[in-house]
Formats: sequence, structure tokens, C-alpha cells
Amino acid sequence: MTKFEPGQSGNPKGKPRGALNQTTRAALELLDGEAQALTRKAVELAQDGNVVALRLCLERIIPARRERPITLKLPKVGSVGDIPETLGVIIEAVAGGHITPGEGQSVAGMLGAYCKAAELVNHEARLEALESVLKLRKK
Repeated sequence: MTKFEPGQSGNPKGKPRGALNQTTRAALELLDGEAQALTRKAVELAQDGNVVALRLCLERIIPARRERPITLKLPKVGSVGDIPETLGVIIEAVAGGHITPGEGQSVAGMLGAYCKAAELVNHEARLEALESVLKLRKK
């Protein structure tokens, strides 16, 4: 026997989403009005050669790129039979350094999703054909 119902909070009047804890609020109050001066100091330190300050400034100016558009000429995938050739092109692009292994895996994952969708369509068509044959036999 459990104390709480599944999916129901044990403390429904608890801290609301997005509420800041005391430490965060205190830090924000201390920094309030100082952001411009602190930023200027970080830039000055970076200009003087402080590597940590330089990295901090650059990370704010140019955020790390998570994804990038890739250009990859793939053969047209008209059926599941075309997938091995397309995977070969992806593997060659990774091996040649034209795309990263992660990008290759992402594109190959899309092909996998296509393959599953094609399988579902094929299974549905075959099931409908079998059901219609069974209906004809029952008559």
C-alpha cells in the first residue's frame, strides 16, 4: 500500500515551476546593476590575454554550434531495396570527412524510419489482402 496516488504530487502546494531558490535570488540581487561593469571587465581581461576570460567572452558571442546543415547528394529512395546503396553513399561521406559520424548516423536513422514506415505499409496491404481472401472463403 502506498501513501500517494500515482501521478499525484506528495506536496501539491510545493514550489511552483520556474521559482528561484534563495541562493539564486541572492546572487541575482548582488549582480543587479553590475552586469555592464562585469562584462566590461571580462572583455578587458580577455584583451589582456586572460584565456579563461577570453573563452567566456567568445562563448557568449559565438555559442557552440549544435547542428549544421549538410549537403549530401543521395540517390532517390523509391523502395526499401534502394536503402543499401544510399547507406553506402552515407558511409563514403563519413569516411571521406565530408560529414561527421554523428551526421551520418542521423541521416541513416532517417533511412531506418523510412524503412519501418515502408514495412508498415507493406504489412497493412498484405493483411488486407489476406482478410479479403478469408472473407471470400467464408462465403
